[in-house]
Amino acid sequence: MSGKLEKAKGFKKSKPGTYLSIGTTLFGAISVAKRAKKARHEQDTLQLIDAVVSAAAIATGVALLVRELRRMGDDDVLQG
Repeated sequence: MSGKLEKAKGFKKSKPGTYLSIGTTLFGAISVAKRAKKARHEQDTLQLIDAVVSAAAIATGVALLVRELRRMGDDDVLQG
């Protein structure tokens, strides 16, 4: 679900859930790294481009999750 949809429906992510999301996203990075290595070995430019784009998506996803964690931390300080 997108952040806007979650806010509209009243969902709130938990810190453990966000950490789990980061972990599973980073686990996917292992697969992308293997695909990139195979593409380089086979000199397959199209597969290499696909791996690079996937890596960028993973990096962006992790950055968004880290930002969410920071916002949760800010909310906790203000509520405490």
